[in-house]
Amino acid sequence: MEVLQRTANRGSISTASYDIDNSIKLEHANNEWLYRASPTAGNRRTFTFSFWIKRTRLGNPTASGTMYVAGQGQHGRMYFTSDYFGFRFDDGHDTRDITTKHRDPAAWLHVVVAVDTNQSSSSNRVKIYFNGVQTTTIDFDGGSYPDLQDQASGWFTTNYLTVGTAPFGGSYNAGDGDYDMSGYLTEFCAVDGQQLAPTDFGETNADGVWVPIDVSGINFGSQGYYLNFDDSTSAGKDSSGNSNNFSDSNLNAADQATDTPTNNFCTFNQLGTYIQRPILATEIKEGATKLSHTDISAWCGGIGTMGVKSGKWYYEAKIYDIDDLMLGFSSFSGATGTTTNPHSVGTNIIYYGGGASGSYWFMNIDGTSTSNDANRGTVWSVGDVIGIALDIDNTRISFYVNGTLAGSSNTNAEISAVINEINSTGDFLIPFAGMWRSTIELNFGGYTANTPSSAASDANGYGNFEYAPPSGYYALCTKNLAEFG
Repeated sequence: MEVLQRTANRGSISTASYDIDNSIKLEHANNEWLYRASPTAGNRRTFTFSFWIKRTRLGNPTASGTMYVAGQGQHGRMYFTSDYFGFRFDDGHDTRDITTKHRDPAAWLHVVVAVDTNQSSSSNRVKIYFNGVQTTTIDFDGGSYPDLQDQASGWFTTNYLTVGTAPFGGSYNAGDGDYDMSGYLTEFCAVDGQQLAPTDFGETNADGVWVPIDVSGINFGSQGYYLNFDDSTSAGKDSSGNSNNFSDSNLNAADQATDTPTNNFCTFNQLGTYIQRPILATEIKEGATKLSHTDISAWCGGIGTMGVKSGKWYYEAKIYDIDDLMLGFSSFSGATGTTTNPHSVGTNIIYYGGGASGSYWFMNIDGTSTSNDANRGTVWSVGDVIGIALDIDNTRISFYVNGTLAGSSNTNAEISAVINEINSTGDFLIPFAGMWRSTIELNFGGYTANTPSSAASDANGYGNFEYAPPSGYYALCTKNLAEFG
């Protein structure tokens, strides 16, 4: 699933010349965002925004139907609506790309909006780039490009400024949950007084992938700012040198993530959920790591954004309530998720099932199921952390409950058959969780809403886990995939 594309950044597969260490996780269900209540006015004719975003909720999940990346006052807006990106210079001057839907929950996307109303050509007054490529098809949404030397912009004013939402209310001096975004942000740059090119923020690497570069040398202008989210105690710290710091709204240290464009981590894939009931019964949140299912009479589940076919891999799951749960790896080919076969996220699966009555193994290859009750008796409890360790090279899978091996590692014929079948077809093993009216959180290492007490990482120093991965096992992230995948 980790396929490189020219205009998609799924994390730097090859060694990057510049590494980004941190991002911030924003969740609209938690009303999380940043703000400056009383900024100073800057250059309202000429400015540039640049940011990297990994979207974790697609479509229009909020009541307004729009998820705002940033906003200022009543009319300064950058947003996604129906998965299209739009920018509002001021009232009546909206520009939106209507050809490209940004619906890849596995990918980091780089967006640049470069404005200069002094340009004689109207199409040069607002330029929008995705991963270094300028979009040329614009829907004006009832508006137009800004007028020549227009300085009525909603941006770089003294109005309330937000990142992660848009100002709302009678005086537009607060954020609103109907406008909040869900996803990860990093390298959020606002340049006051210059219309810059995307090459000031990124470059194409040897693999043909658009990747970040060091932006610390940019002249941000007096009212510019640079948010790299490197301070867990102050997410809104400005690293431009201007001290144009933002305040945090409902954010804490746990919201700092290591999932970045230069080391992309696995998360739940919104496009890969399987259910028996309408999607409203299933909700993915907390940076696409937490899956909730409230329907009392149906199965649901989700898969990860990364698949593997060699190596040794580890992730964790935290139990929030006890009903029937399934944790493991699956192929995605042949997925059904129908009422008659609700457990099938793929033709071939290996999982550890559990609930109030105990736990058990389960394998399915080409529709033939085999269960193994040898480990029944390890009863899961609310708050338990389950570790899943897959060794594809030696056809072994192991499960841990609160750091203790549950039974013994399984290397039986069924597991070997599943892995060999997947390898023979060129398919991948993908992390998955299935449940019956339950809530579960998967920790792949890039972000978790729960602060691990041990903050354990793998041997390469990647991941943030409650328990140390077994020796030789690694977190599912692109730097590890490049070495072992």
